[in-house]
Amino acid sequence: MFLDFTVVLVLASLGLAATWNSIHNIPKNEWDFIIIGGGTAGSVLAGRLTENPKFKVLVIEAGPNNEGVLQSIVPGLQPTLPNSQYDWNYTTISMKGLSGRSVGYPRGRLLGGSSAINGMVYTRGAASNYDRWAKVTGDPGWSWDRLQPYLDKQEKFESPADNHSIAGMVDPAVHSGNGAVPVSIPGFLHPSSDAVTLEATKELGDEFRFNLDWNSGHPLGVGWLQATIGYDGTRSTAATAYLTPHVRARKNLHIVTDTRVTRVLPTEGARRLEVRTVEIGSPDSPDRVLLTASKEVILAAGAIGTPHILLNSGIGDQVDLEALNIPVVLHNPGVGRNLTDHIGFSLSFGLKPGAIDEGPWGNLLFDPALQAEALELWQTNRTGPYVALVPVDHLGWIRVPDNSPIFDQFEDTSSGPDAAHIEMVLGVSVLILIRCVLEVDSPKAVGGFYSTNVYMISPASRGSLKLKSSDPFSDPLIDPNFLDSDFDVLVTREGIKAALRFVDAPVMKGLITGVLGPLANITSDEDMDPIIRDGADSAWHPVGTASMSPKGANWGVVDPNLLVKKVSGLRIVDASIMPYIPCAHTQTPVYLIAERAADLVKEAWN
Repeated sequence: MFLDFTVVLVLASLGLAATWNSIHNIPKNEWDFIIIGGGTAGSVLAGRLTENPKFKVLVIEAGPNNEGVLQSIVPGLQPTLPNSQYDWNYTTISMKGLSGRSVGYPRGRLLGGSSAINGMVYTRGAASNYDRWAKVTGDPGWSWDRLQPYLDKQEKFESPADNHSIAGMVDPAVHSGNGAVPVSIPGFLHPSSDAVTLEATKELGDEFRFNLDWNSGHPLGVGWLQATIGYDGTRSTAATAYLTPHVRARKNLHIVTDTRVTRVLPTEGARRLEVRTVEIGSPDSPDRVLLTASKEVILAAGAIGTPHILLNSGIGDQVDLEALNIPVVLHNPGVGRNLTDHIGFSLSFGLKPGAIDEGPWGNLLFDPALQAEALELWQTNRTGPYVALVPVDHLGWIRVPDNSPIFDQFEDTSSGPDAAHIEMVLGVSVLILIRCVLEVDSPKAVGGFYSTNVYMISPASRGSLKLKSSDPFSDPLIDPNFLDSDFDVLVTREGIKAALRFVDAPVMKGLITGVLGPLANITSDEDMDPIIRDGADSAWHPVGTASMSPKGANWGVVDPNLLVKKVSGLRIVDASIMPYIPCAHTQTPVYLIAERAADLVKEAWN
């Protein structure tokens, strides 16, 4: 870490460092590619495209540089990132499915994007997730098997920070040690609660059977958490992995931070619709800066930022655009539609006194003295609880049984029989503690909890993103439309029942006092529904707002090569292009999209 920092200083003194904080500071140049967004996908693209010294690349990031942002470097400080200066601080509109509530919608706003503020969970999903992408787009390149080389390029599996043996925790055969992004098993384990969780998998089996490695493409079962945290106990982000000091020293790469792209514009004099010009602006000034790429503009601003920029550019539904007096450049009603996200619900169970001993750190998130001690440990020798996020070491992936009456009413939304409907995050406490840190609807009193967070990860509901006004600096109207479909409510209900079955394992009986909160008073399955609607929240995994579809199809926003339909010179590479959301935390699928996209761009331009 200190070596990297020294290298950056030396490069800066030589005038080779390519990171600037103002568009007016970058050298005048002719750019082959302008990448809008230095987040998860944008960082990958910048690193891979500049491997070709003939490609001149400019990355424009709205947020600040990631270097030196301690909250983003130390895994245990992740709960301080949402609602901070490194978050876009979006809020959804009120949603009927959530009893009229709106919810916060964190998105990363710094180099590295959401990979620099997320929960660091490393999940690939089911093989059938990607096979469905291949089928719906008509491009076998998006299939699980064809994406395997990009998994090898993306992942660098390492030993955990405490160097404990990971035998029996992971299958080395399904991992790569040669890629860019460090990944590991948590480097600070919780032996007491871990033993309970693993014993429950033995006692219950079946839907809760132990899965040695759910990143094999076959996720069903309970297995050890894998996270984008390296052996040195620091968070891995797209920026730290792909925009290393060596990469930033490349003469063909320039990165400008703290710079807002407002629109992409048609290139003057073109015979057909070409969009290779980028408009940069500030809410404090009417002046605009225009930059043009000779080859492509690549939108990598994420599932919220990308459609927001497209709509402000006049690319979207003409009815909506005309209502805001935005000149229509291209009518495409798919822009901003198909917003899909996972939704979560937290169950908490009381623990008998002394039932689970989490050692001296059990009160960490509530005790400033312990927090200071943990940070000092991390800074001194990269040990202690801050080398991980929260006291959670296991995830479970389960399906609603095929013979469930739910499927008499609704079509199965999952991608196949090996894909999950529900994710369970298993640990002493997760969302409850995070929300306590954020001071959101949480009790101040410290208590012992066993928490199971249930995520509905194959939703039927679809939302949208629209413009509030023609002001490009105005936040968009974000409507995930959570729980619009009764299918999602019924599956969430099944997830809650699964969590109740899990804590009914014999090993739990002497530990758990019972379910806490409003679920303690239910007398029927139907009683859960208003509780779900009142308590559910986003998993912060928005995708799908610029979905890919077959080449020549009259629906969707991009072709399978990620070029915007009926436009030349404009490509989209981020979570917005997913036609369906995978049963996975979405950072890993975005890495795969960006790795393949880099090759698609290289092939297109020889």
